Amino acid sequence: MIPLKVPPLGESVVEATIARWVKKEGESVAAGDTLVELETDKITVEVPAPKAGVVSRRLRQEGDVVKVDDMLGEFEEGAGTGGTAGTGGTAGTGDRGPGTGAAKPAQTSQPAPSAQPAQPARQAAPAPQSGEQRISPAAQRLAAEQGADLSQVSGTGRGGVVSKPDVVEHLAARGAAPAQASAERRAPSAEGQPPAAQGPGPRAQGQPSPDGARESREKMSTRRKRIAENLLLSKQSTASLTTFNEIDMTAVSALRERLKESIEKKHGQRLSVMPFFVRACTIALQEFPVVNASVDGESIVYHHYVNMGIAVASDQGLVVPNVKDADRKSLLEVNADIAAIAKRARDGKLTMDDLTGGTFTITNGGVFGSLLSTPIINFPQSAILGMHKIQERPMVVDGKVEVRPMMYVALSYDHRIIDGAQSVQFLVRMKELMEDPAAMLVA
Repeated sequence: MIPLKVPPLGESVVEATIARWVKKEGESVAAGDTLVELETDKITVEVPAPKAGVVSRRLRQEGDVVKVDDMLGEFEEGAGTGGTAGTGGTAGTGDRGPGTGAAKPAQTSQPAPSAQPAQPARQAAPAPQSGEQRISPAAQRLAAEQGADLSQVSGTGRGGVVSKPDVVEHLAARGAAPAQASAERRAPSAEGQPPAAQGPGPRAQGQPSPDGARESREKMSTRRKRIAENLLLSKQSTASLTTFNEIDMTAVSALRERLKESIEKKHGQRLSVMPFFVRACTIALQEFPVVNASVDGESIVYHHYVNMGIAVASDQGLVVPNVKDADRKSLLEVNADIAAIAKRARDGKLTMDDLTGGTFTITNGGVFGSLLSTPIINFPQSAILGMHKIQERPMVVDGKVEVRPMMYVALSYDHRIIDGAQSVQFLVRMKELMEDPAAMLVA
């Protein structure tokens, strides 16, 4: 008998939540097959089968919080029952361990028994390597709420996993998408930004659920708890202040329009507005290095490089992967890196390296329609730039009123080390570069 334990989760990460058991008790697996997925505050960790055999016993349920080296279950080498869905899997092993076939409370309106039978509609469709359809917990909840048949949904996540965006697109295709579907489409927006996590749904607005309940309770995931803790830590540990400016996006919009077709043909990239902001920020950060610095006790740590964090609202919650050494990369290299990390965020394939080492962060609320906001500093960094919606407004240009595409920008900064004059000058310099993008080539 081989014990299945929680593996090391990465630097400073000590606990995780069991997101999903991929394999059932008694199901035959090959060496290296994923047995269980663990969700940390940063990434999803897959626990593989050490050898060919079977999961003989599950000791933990989906939703349980576990720590490094905790027992997840027991594995038996070389044994098996063939692993067919609905036979020796979930229903036949319910008395052997508490984790067998446990369902999330939001998936059903009836209390879950100690040994929930497998759901045939979700397990009948085959998927690569696993022999059964793989469905994320979020996708299961949304499908249950909206009455979607998951056997009709194709998974586009890693290994063919059906994710919440897959269910949203399926609902939209059949004409019964929930009100928040438009904010969850996985196609990039006109700004080239990744999709957002689901906003408040019908239940959050007080409408009855399918079973008549007006309220429901769901345990916070490890990631959501860590996001909350980090945001509170930022507010409590920094002297945060926000300064604002506005940018005329005429020049950047015209340049993108002129170049987008040739860039897509030659490089296979869709040029977004974000790399222009990254480039402008990296130049401004070199001129005002304290904005790229951080506080360590009684010392100020100056970073002579820029790892640019790009805030992404994913299905699992807010994450901030970063473009390494953004100050040393061209506009197209940054554009390609942003597209790559956004895709990894959507597919749940972000690595610990993607999420650590950032020195400055950009967040774009404009893709959701935000006109103005005060972003919270991504601690332990010292500043964060908030982008917002591009909106046509009447502006006075050379004594004449003209309609221009304008964007408000906000810089939240740690006033302990960044003075007001430095923050304003940084934002003004970035504005100058964005309104004259040709200047970025010689800066």
